[in-house]
Amino acid sequence: MRQITHWLHNSQYIPPLSSACRMCAQGSKMVVLITGKCSTKCYYCPLSFKKGGTDRIFADEWELENEKDTEKLIREAEFIDATGAGITGGDPLIVWKRTQTYIRLLKRTFGDSFHIHLYTSALKNAKHLTDLVSEGLDEVRFHPMSHTWNTMQTSPLKKVITTMVEAPVDVALEIPALPKKEKEILSLISWADKQGIRWINLNELEFSERNCDAFITRGYSVKNEVSAAVKGSEQTAKEVLKGIQKRDMKIGVHYCSVSFKDGVQLKNRITRRANQVAKPYDVITHDGTLIKGVVYPSDVSLTPLKLLLNKTYKIPSHMLHLDVDKKRIEIAAWLLEKIAPKLIRQGYQCYIIEEYPTADRLEVERNPVPSL
Repeated sequence: MRQITHWLHNSQYIPPLSSACRMCAQGSKMVVLITGKCSTKCYYCPLSFKKGGTDRIFADEWELENEKDTEKLIREAEFIDATGAGITGGDPLIVWKRTQTYIRLLKRTFGDSFHIHLYTSALKNAKHLTDLVSEGLDEVRFHPMSHTWNTMQTSPLKKVITTMVEAPVDVALEIPALPKKEKEILSLISWADKQGIRWINLNELEFSERNCDAFITRGYSVKNEVSAAVKGSEQTAKEVLKGIQKRDMKIGVHYCSVSFKDGVQLKNRITRRANQVAKPYDVITHDGTLIKGVVYPSDVSLTPLKLLLNKTYKIPSHMLHLDVDKKRIEIAAWLLEKIAPKLIRQGYQCYIIEEYPTADRLEVERNPVPSL
């Protein structure tokens, strides 16, 4: 009987496991949302309103101005010391030429060992997958629509999947673990195994701002008070894994939990970025976030405040940063705590903040420094 490996944060798999998944676990896969446009309109799509249905490009959390803004793409890969990239959407085949350009650029910049996988429903421009493979695409993950899981033999995807299985590229499937769809998923996996597909990813279903209404309409609920995961999705995935154990198959099956994505993939990726972008005054937390002090002036002028901190309070220049975008002065938290009472009496606002080291610098906590 094939063994189920209990992995990180409740993730489980029956080998083989894609090297892309192992890189994700290390936080070394850059996520490239190459477009939010898609032809399938899946009700369970987790993309936000900001990204879903729009032709915007993101390298992790860093938005590119347009498809020619490739400098940010390369810099983001460098910031996380990436060993590969996952190109997603929407559907990358909607903008297949852009996708081809990015694959070529990443391979030429970081070498053939830089692993690139791509997600697609392949309902449009599927013939251009061979063009992407010729540029160095390492793995293609097909997303068959849920109503076809029982009838893949007559699905429009069959021909393109057969073509790709014979091409020099790893072929996989990736689907959500829809609650109570064990039979349909097992049927899909059985078909995939016979085609020579290497592995399938089962993603735990997750509530988002964009799919929330559709989930509620279908009777879905969260599995507990601290998770956005859908109740029953994890159980379905684990039942599927048990079902695979009893069958004579070669295909690898990986159940990817919501907590794996948040507690392993994201955490490790932002920690890698923090180690690259943290300034001398930043403190990197166990979760990869940055803790720093910030001072806001009583007016809009930042330069005099920086001079005050540097000259009057003797704060070294390398422990200060004038942040034009957020209209504040950043400073070592432990230094701010010492001088905050005097600054507050002068009308300045002082806080200790925690934020992500990502391009969007999302703030997760803010505490005012006591004035004593």
